[in-house]
Amino acid sequence: MQILRIDSSTTGAQSISRKLTDELVAHFTAKHPDATLVTRDLVAEPLAHIDPITTKAIRTAPDTHEEAVAAAYPDQRAVLEEFLASDIVIVGAPMYNFTIPSQLKAWLDRLGVPGVTFQYSEAGPEGLAGGRKVVIASARGGEYSNDQMAENQESLLTTFFGFIGVDDLHFVRVEKAGFGPDAIAAGMEAAKETIAKL
Repeated sequence: MQILRIDSSTTGAQSISRKLTDELVAHFTAKHPDATLVTRDLVAEPLAHIDPITTKAIRTAPDTHEEAVAAAYPDQRAVLEEFLASDIVIVGAPMYNFTIPSQLKAWLDRLGVPGVTFQYSEAGPEGLAGGRKVVIASARGGEYSNDQMAENQESLLTTFFGFIGVDDLHFVRVEKAGFGPDAIAAGMEAAKETIAKL
């Protein structure tokens, strides 16, 4: 078994989503003590935003690659293979300006690969990347559960992972973090209760 941890918060020791990914890693490694843990910190080692070369490396067959694309392909493909090799994926996803950090979007851009994680047919899109559990560690300054106009973070992740076929998707969240320490403490306690049930 492999557990993959992804962090994308830029706030370091103050990060609530990183505290949640800590809790999730502790929970799942206790349940699966023989699992291999792989970590990817998208702030300490950011992925570049995709460009024409990396887009072609991600989305086209290797036998069509010219020299620059062929050179980019191994690193781009490694991100996808890391995800596909994992049975449990823990994703730290704070809300920044009503959506996810751009570092996390760059990671998602390596996972949406035609013919590998999704395909189209006459019946419409079909996700091909099921068979793994994805748990999102979500942290938000306000309370957005009933504010669909402003919520473009969890909804984006739900849409993306559903599109590539992940049907075992869970959210562990702390909301109202901007309301102060008491709200954060209450949110963390509620999140720990959610984690215990996973």
